Amino acid sequence: MIKRILGNTIKKTAKTMPMIGILGPRQSGKTTLARALFPNYTYVNLEQPDNRHLAEDDPIKFFEKYPKYAILDEVQRVPHLFSYLQVKTDEDKINGQYILTGSQHFLMLSSITQSLAGRIALFNLYPLSHEELLTAKLDHPKLSVQIWHGGYPRLYEQKTDPTIWLGSYIQSYLERDVSLLQNIDNLKIFDNFLHLLAGRTGQLLNLSSLAGDVGVSHNTIKTWIHLLEISGLIKLLEPYYINLNKRLTKTSKIYFLDTGLVCRLLGINSPNNLPTHPLIGAIFETWIISETLKYLSNHQDIAKPYFWRDRTGLEADLLLEHGLNISLFEIKSAHTPPRNYLGKLTHIQTYLDKPSTLGLIYGGTQTYARTDGHILSWHDFHLQLT
Repeated sequence: MIKRILGNTIKKTAKTMPMIGILGPRQSGKTTLARALFPNYTYVNLEQPDNRHLAEDDPIKFFEKYPKYAILDEVQRVPHLFSYLQVKTDEDKINGQYILTGSQHFLMLSSITQSLAGRIALFNLYPLSHEELLTAKLDHPKLSVQIWHGGYPRLYEQKTDPTIWLGSYIQSYLERDVSLLQNIDNLKIFDNFLHLLAGRTGQLLNLSSLAGDVGVSHNTIKTWIHLLEISGLIKLLEPYYINLNKRLTKTSKIYFLDTGLVCRLLGINSPNNLPTHPLIGAIFETWIISETLKYLSNHQDIAKPYFWRDRTGLEADLLLEHGLNISLFEIKSAHTPPRNYLGKLTHIQTYLDKPSTLGLIYGGTQTYARTDGHILSWHDFHLQLT
């Protein structure tokens, strides 16, 4: 198994909390990590009909069969188990009693989050980060290959063809996850929506425009966006604003969390086609944002990510708020830093009420420390996020 950065933190936390929750998209490595960290625990897959039926029909008997030290996989399939978990862990008072894995879906149910409050430590496991691939010596020195491949563990552990595997992943998501989470009459239309949305990664989310292109209502698109969020496929990055200044954009930007998936949805069937693709700028930005989110999650960093944009189009692609300090980043896919690379960021600095540092993240291989701001290579920019 490829070593995951979150592993040590999860193992340590299990000594102090009754339950651990490992959340994330399908095939991000949740089950593999849980079983590797807790090899002596009983493994219970709630997607298997016999386990699920027992948990649904007779939860008391289910917990008699699995009283402690069990991994309950895909636990969102049986939502009413959470109220029983609350009672059982309160009575037993055993730390590390249950390890739960699943999608973020169960976090959306208020009754469940109330039941688990104070009893569970939650960790979000993304697909493999570039930092993890570097450590495992599975990274690729060529940026286009790294972006095109994406980060799903199976592609590296079993050396699977990304085009074939990601195509199957999309089909499986449509046939299984979508059908479980939402009653959608026409999956073909939803599939079309998914492909159109990939072409908008890195852009401001325009629900009305998407609705018109897909041929469904504004509210339907809003529901589908939420569905992709709780499935762990996309992230809506919020704009940063100090107050309700009307000059600042309030619309979120949309990012897919795996660029391999984006490339498959856009029909980019070879990394050789990526550098000249008309969306290379947005795809590169998507990769940088997703890697930033992975870094913050993996290291349990409390920095908050945003973007900054006003009505005139003045924009910082990434803003990280570290308590009383702010880091502003421009993101450019070019292999050579552009002239006046920090000009816009310097201007934005004048609007902020906190000390800020500036940086350019670009597609080249060299990192430079400058007095006015850093020039950061895609290959090691994560080292400057702390």
